[in-house]
Amino acid sequence: MTQQMIFETIVVTNDVAGKPHVTPFGIRYQNDQVLISPFRPSTTLSNVIATKSAVINFTDDVRIFAGALTEHQTWKLKSANIISGHALDGALAHKELHLIEVNEDNVRPTLVFDVVYQANHKPFQGFNRAQSAVVELAVLVSRLHMLPIEKIQNEMQYLQIAIDKTAGERELEAWGWLVEKIYQNISSKV
Repeated sequence: MTQQMIFETIVVTNDVAGKPHVTPFGIRYQNDQVLISPFRPSTTLSNVIATKSAVINFTDDVRIFAGALTEHQTWKLKSANIISGHALDGALAHKELHLIEVNEDNVRPTLVFDVVYQANHKPFQGFNRAQSAVVELAVLVSRLHMLPIEKIQNEMQYLQIAIDKTAGERELEAWGWLVEKIYQNISSKV
């Protein structure tokens, strides 16, 4: 079985009233289509089923990954070009998606989208190790309810090496939010 590569993005969906929801999300590609597999229940899944649309955003500002999980909003949104929805203002690129298929699953249905619009706004300069460490810790924070806290703490300790060696101000701020979220989770269980 071949593993499909997962790309970490920021997904923006809207509810039926037009209220946006911003969240980090790993996506996959199959030919020219985008696949998203949200866990049940999730706001992203509910919004996509209701509106049949989403926007994936590509950014190197890791504060958005951390902020979306810790209620530290560092972003602005703008209206999407084709779909009724929003994109990150300041994203390096974004793709507007229309839902064409739902492959049902009790845990993680796969949503299949056609890309109806895409734009590149700024060149990608590359990630440093601290940015990658923040994204990885954000993935772990998104699974606080599923993973043993010892695993998260061990991973965090290892990822701290990249933060100590290569982080700038944005990465340090994002890292701090995520670490705080982890410790809040630990203290809430004591």
